[in-house]
Amino acid sequence: MADFSILIQDWYRQNRRILPWRGISDPYRIWLSEIILQQTRVDQGMNYYLKFENAFPEVKDLANADEDTVLNLWQGLGYYSRARNLHFSAKQIMSEFKGEFPKTYKEVLSLKGVGEYTAAAITSIAYGLPHAVVDGNVYRVISRYFEIDTPIDTTKGKKEFTKLANELLDPNQPGDHNQAMMELGAMVCTPKAPACETECPVKDTCASRASGRQFDFPVKAKKIKVRDRYLNYIIYTDGISTVLKKRTGKGIWQGLYDFPMIETKEETEIGFANLLVKDGTIIMDGKFKHILSHQKLNATFWLVKTKEMPIQKGQLKVAINEVEDYPLPQLLIRYINASSLFGAD
Repeated sequence: MADFSILIQDWYRQNRRILPWRGISDPYRIWLSEIILQQTRVDQGMNYYLKFENAFPEVKDLANADEDTVLNLWQGLGYYSRARNLHFSAKQIMSEFKGEFPKTYKEVLSLKGVGEYTAAAITSIAYGLPHAVVDGNVYRVISRYFEIDTPIDTTKGKKEFTKLANELLDPNQPGDHNQAMMELGAMVCTPKAPACETECPVKDTCASRASGRQFDFPVKAKKIKVRDRYLNYIIYTDGISTVLKKRTGKGIWQGLYDFPMIETKEETEIGFANLLVKDGTIIMDGKFKHILSHQKLNATFWLVKTKEMPIQKGQLKVAINEVEDYPLPQLLIRYINASSLFGAD
């Protein structure tokens, strides 16, 4: 197993991508990059990392920001709970750790939104602590290398892979080892086109490469069931302004802004008589689909033109040209970019 770590670290030093959070030991910036890269590709997350680093060069700057500012910078990246957790944890660091980023695995794990993988990544890279990372890339590398058919989405699988990842870990260079594992999975041992013959540094001892079964791993026991939802957004306008509301509660897009919305059990031309005001007209202004991890959103946008807009409790009257100053879900950004009301051709 020592040879495995030596080989992947040698490969990593020669082939790693040059990224702004690499080659540093600043735990704040490593934490920032890890949270942004959860559920996000590196090429997509890069600009967000640079924006956050520029806006909040120190953890105290992030802690002192208001939530709308944080969510606005995060806009378009999705999984907005990550941004809220990032903001909450920055405040937590200021209050519980006197502004100093926590230095132990247990303390880092106590930050909101930080799980075992993220805590291992931060503490191994920033502090050289011997904790192995186990993420999707690592599951794939290990399951293929050893031909492990234990499902990765079971309690037994998580324990087995975590134990093996820690046995493979180089305790003297845990940060480089972990980054090598992640980079190998991202760049070589990819899900659909692994470069086994040309680039893999451990191909000679990889069990699934020898048997030709690379695509059989990793094994999953459960299939994610995707639920269809049908959303009808109501865009009131007098030609100058429209109506927004801030989303509350624990559902998707908490803390973001959207238009008033009615959800139905199926896609339907529902009656909007109760939505119309005096001299109002209504037209269908676009249909969009948006895929989340467990949901497929089928959204219809209804444009209601009226002289007197109904403003209910919790809603805001906003100038049309200022709508995009508010943090919005990506679904609404797509609609706004396509609608003539907001300046689209």
